[in-house]
Amino acid sequence: MQMYNEIGPRRSYRFYFYVLVAIVSFAIGWEASRLGWFTTNMVKVETNNNAGKIFDQSKKNVDMGLFWKIWGELEDKYVDENVIKNESMVYGAIKGMVNALSDPYTVFMTPEESVQFSESLEGTLEGIGAELTVKDKNLIIASPLKKSPAEKAGLLSGDIIYKIDGKSAENMNLVDAINKIRGKKGTTVTLTIIRKKLDKPFDVTIVRDSIDIESVTEEKLPNGIVYLSVNQFNDKTNDEFGKYISELILNEPKGLIIDLRYNGGGYLDIAVQLLSYLMPKDTSAVIIKERGKGDNTLYTNGNPKLLNVPLVVLVNDGSASASEIVAGAIQDHKRGVLMGVKTFGKGSVQEVEKFSDGSSLRVTIAKWFTPNNRTINKVGLIPDVVVEISDEDIKKTYDRQKEEAIKYLENLKK
Repeated sequence: MQMYNEIGPRRSYRFYFYVLVAIVSFAIGWEASRLGWFTTNMVKVETNNNAGKIFDQSKKNVDMGLFWKIWGELEDKYVDENVIKNESMVYGAIKGMVNALSDPYTVFMTPEESVQFSESLEGTLEGIGAELTVKDKNLIIASPLKKSPAEKAGLLSGDIIYKIDGKSAENMNLVDAINKIRGKKGTTVTLTIIRKKLDKPFDVTIVRDSIDIESVTEEKLPNGIVYLSVNQFNDKTNDEFGKYISELILNEPKGLIIDLRYNGGGYLDIAVQLLSYLMPKDTSAVIIKERGKGDNTLYTNGNPKLLNVPLVVLVNDGSASASEIVAGAIQDHKRGVLMGVKTFGKGSVQEVEKFSDGSSLRVTIAKWFTPNNRTINKVGLIPDVVVEISDEDIKKTYDRQKEEAIKYLENLKK
């Protein structure tokens, strides 16, 4: 049986760190992670020792002679000789090969992009602070990060990015979009947005900024109810969540709200660790299905500290990947109540491999299912209690979903 620990599954020749990245974070101009990738969880991998390996062409049934013929034609004939750069052409060829899979979550990253992606999962971002995904060849805002320039500018989950600084974003891949959106703090980018409820596109000019994502924040509410907002599943999340949970035990909370709205995912292992605080040890958390292998169930692994505290989990269409793993397990085991609106629906698992030149490949290597063997991919999770936020709520900055969660927990005590 394959074993998973805090850095992913152990294999004989290297370690993989699973990431459930669903979307790309615009904050750094990279996916997300938090971005955007809504991705669902990754990184920390040893250099691939097979980099540069020459594959047996006969087994691949591909004539690589055409590739080299075109390479030679470009080198010999292209009018601007100064733009012929071997490294850029190699990276471009690899990206074309990867993009041919038509999987927005399988992406080749250059050394520079790899650094940016790692920073996004460490919670250090710079840009506009939004998560991006691709749907039906459209660039979509999965969610603006809390207190980010994107949120302050009024961007909403589901907004389509039609243009970036006046240039069409149609059919643009995630990496290209990020490269155009990211930039230095203090600079601006103008996005042309299409919103379902509006008849015409409109422009939003956003000033880029440094963004320090607080992985977990706490608010103590009346009547012994505690509200924890989990904004990302990164390297900091387990420690921060565990710290708050340890403090809660001393005060014997009467109810707990965990807010996963606009949380685009992160590390798969962190999602399992979070569940370990809330459910008995060895409770099924998620089922991983890889090609050519049997189902592999991951189980909670800690000492549960809040087994009997009434729980509400808030979700919306910006909750993806690792967020959906947590929400799905809580719903299947009836540990708490899911409240809000349908989640994003990102049910695949990615693995990141780093290469000796600093480049990396994030590739979809598995699909995940809830403990009851439900797939949420492209369909999302339906909350137990559906609570919509109206346009009027937004105007009045009234968080109806949060308030309904409070009412639900208060009514349990009566």
